[in-house]
Amino acid sequence: MSELTIRVATEKDVGTLFKFIKELAIYEKAEHEVLATEETIKSSIFSDNSNVHALICELDGVAIGSAIYFYNYSTWLAKPGLYLEDLYVSPEYRGKGAGIKLLKALAKIAIEKDCARFEWSCLDWNTPSRDFYASIGAKDQPEWISYRMTGKELADFAKDS
Repeated sequence: MSELTIRVATEKDVGTLFKFIKELAIYEKAEHEVLATEETIKSSIFSDNSNVHALICELDGVAIGSAIYFYNYSTWLAKPGLYLEDLYVSPEYRGKGAGIKLLKALAKIAIEKDCARFEWSCLDWNTPSRDFYASIGAKDQPEWISYRMTGKELADFAKDS
């Protein structure tokens, strides 16, 4: 019988996390946007002052998926929240319960850390993921519009006026 397990990622998992990040970017049709390297993943997730965390899902000892998350904060609730940045399961292992197991592990962490919310984003065209999230009781937030600044726009905006 096959066994799915979840464990905290370690520095030894940098290559695996990088592989999953690239595979997710390919799935999301954004491979060209990945600027991360194994070295930057190591220094950003596994440094002493990092606020980013990762879990690895294994099937019979083989890494098949990951979750990368961090904590945010709700001023209205005066409590932290857990924000899932990336959830990924390799295509050949989907449908075996890895995604649910990773999400349940994150939900348990959120409860243990007294988080008021467990949140994530999903691309609007990603119907399989949106259907999966709805099937576990997650609610989309259509009243919220995400905004982002990157690259030149961010640098220009940050300049003193």
